[in-house]
Amino acid sequence: AVRFANGKLQHPDSLRFTVYRNRDMAHPRKKHRRILVSETERLCYVGHNFGSEVMKCNSLCRYFVGVLDKNSGQMEVYNAEIFNMQPLLSGGRCWESQLLGCFVLLIPALFPWHGARTTVAVEGAHSVGFVSPGCTGCFNVCFCLVQMDLCIEAFGTSKQKRALSSRRMNAVGNDIVNTAVTKAAANVIDAKGVTALMQDMAQDDVQNISAFLPPCHEDADRPEHIYKFEDILSPAEYEALRVPAATLANITAEEMAKRAEERSHCSFVLEELKFLPTDEKSRDHKARCLWFLDTLIKFSHLKVIKKKHPMGPECPHIISRKLMKNFTSMTYNDGSIQNLISASMKAKITAYVIALALHINNFQTDLTVLQNDLKLPESRILDIAKALRLRVSKAKGVPGLENDQNHKLGTLSLPLPVQKAPEGQRKRKKMN
Repeated sequence: AVRFANGKLQHPDSLRFTVYRNRDMAHPRKKHRRILVSETERLCYVGHNFGSEVMKCNSLCRYFVGVLDKNSGQMEVYNAEIFNMQPLLSGGRCWESQLLGCFVLLIPALFPWHGARTTVAVEGAHSVGFVSPGCTGCFNVCFCLVQMDLCIEAFGTSKQKRALSSRRMNAVGNDIVNTAVTKAAANVIDAKGVTALMQDMAQDDVQNISAFLPPCHEDADRPEHIYKFEDILSPAEYEALRVPAATLANITAEEMAKRAEERSHCSFVLEELKFLPTDEKSRDHKARCLWFLDTLIKFSHLKVIKKKHPMGPECPHIISRKLMKNFTSMTYNDGSIQNLISASMKAKITAYVIALALHINNFQTDLTVLQNDLKLPESRILDIAKALRLRVSKAKGVPGLENDQNHKLGTLSLPLPVQKAPEGQRKRKKMN
C-alpha cells in the first residue's frame, strides 16, 4: 500500500511500480528491507521501509490487503506495508545521479530499465554508492546537489530548510574545528611535553583494562574486602552450587586419583582437592568455590558458544546464565547471532578466576598454575594480576608441576600498590 506525500493521483492505473529487496537475505534485519519505485510522465517517486524517515505506523499496526475474486466471490487476505512515496525532483535528465545525491540508503540495481550499472561501496550498516554510465561523473552529482539545495531553499519544508542550514554550517565548522584541533594539539605538546602525554595514555590503558575486573573496593580495611566474594558469586548463585559441588566435597582418595589420571579437572583444582578442610561447613564452601573456578576455566577454553547449556546439564541454570551474560560477547555470523569468548572476555574470566583463587588460598595464589590451566602466556596473566593490584614475586612451585622451579606468586595485601599500565601496552609509536 502506498501514499503520496504531495497529493493524490488522478490516474493511478497508469503508474508502474517496481519493488526491490536487499541482496543480503541472510542478515536478520536487512532481508526485510524494501524499496518501492514508481515513475510517471512528470515525476519519479521513491519510498522505502527503513531509515530515519520511515513511517512509524508500520511498527505500531499491522496492515492487510484483501483481493476479491469476482468469479468465486472469495477474498484472499495478504500482509501489507505502507510506503510513503516521496517525489524525486530533478532539473535535468540526470535524475539517476540526482538520486545518488538525495538518497544514500538505497539497494543496488535500483533502476535496471535505464541501463544503469551499479557498483556497491558499503559504508557503515547499509549505505551504498552508485556508478551510472548515463552520468558524467562527480560534476553531475555535485550539480544535482546544488540544484536540490536550491529547490529546498525555495519550496522545502521547514524541517528540510533547517537540515540544509545545519549541513552548510557543519561544512564551514569542520574546517574551523580541524584548524583549532591542530593548533590545540601543538600547544598541549609544547606545554605538557611528550613524557607527560605518554603517562596519560598509560593511565587510559589502566582504566580500559579495569572495565573487565571485579569491582575493587580500595578503601577496604582487610584483604577479603578488596574483591568481595559477593561480587564474584551472588548468594543465589552460591546456593545453586550446593548440589554440583557435593561430589567434590565428598570425594575419596581413589576418585581423586582417577580424576587426576583422567585430567577431568584443572591442575589448580586437583591440587586444592588434596587439602580440603575437615570441618563440614568449610569443606562445603571450598568445594563450591573449586567447582565454579573449574567451570570458569573450562568455559574459557571455548570459542563459539553453540549450545544453550555449554557446560552440560549438571551446571545449574543460574550459573549457565551468568556465564553467557557476563563472560561472552554477541556477534553476527552466517545469518545468526552467536555468543563467543573474545580476547577481552577471556581476560575478564582470568581476572575473576584469580580473584576467586585468592579467596580460596588466603589471598595468595600461584599464578603460574592458573596460567597453564587457562592456556595463557605469562605476560598476559601478569598484566591482569598487576591490574588487580597484586604483588608478584618468584616462588618455587609444587613438585611435579610444569616449571616447578620458577613460579610466579600473586599476593593481595594492604596497602594496595600503585596501579601501572600493562607492559604489553607500553610500547607505542614515538610522537614527533
